[in-house]
Amino acid sequence: MILDILKFIFKSEKKVCEETNHIPSLIHSICKEYNILNYTINEDGTIDVDGSVNLCCRGLQKIPLKFRNVLGNFICSFNYLTSLEGSPEYVLGDFDCSVNMLSFLYGCPSKIGGSLICEKNKLKTLEYCPYEVGGSFNCSQNNIRSLIGCVKIIGSDFNCSKNEIKSLIGGPKKVKDGYICTDNKLNS
Repeated sequence: MILDILKFIFKSEKKVCEETNHIPSLIHSICKEYNILNYTINEDGTIDVDGSVNLCCRGLQKIPLKFRNVLGNFICSFNYLTSLEGSPEYVLGDFDCSVNMLSFLYGCPSKIGGSLICEKNKLKTLEYCPYEVGGSFNCSQNNIRSLIGCVKIIGSDFNCSKNEIKSLIGGPKKVKDGYICTDNKLNS
């Protein structure tokens, strides 16, 4: 019986090792399929990209890889995403997840050097937004009712027009340029 248990454990460990060895080749093939260049595979299986990632208009229901840092733009707009899981933690340029089916921003990068564009989704809340974006923040044409959880420091324009916002409470503390909040249900 002990021999059988040891055989089972060895077989299981061998299978895990074989599957783990295939991860880099799978990542390489996915990067090739989506034309992702200049990337590094990290020990945890995430990838860093020295440049931009364009996953626009691919019919995606989920992000195909787990990104860590993207030193350019990250564009995943015009898909069928319901989650941002797999998105980079840091994007040096713009992060564009507009025109998807997102109802929340869980998985959104925590640091964005450029603009955050999440317009034309089904967002109900701005929870999980980063604290600061270096460019503009456009969350227009969603179903947002409250600005609680909103980006606090915006390096350019803020556009939350065409939502269901009733109050500006919870909104940004600092907006460098325009604050566009038309076509809402504002009371205060």
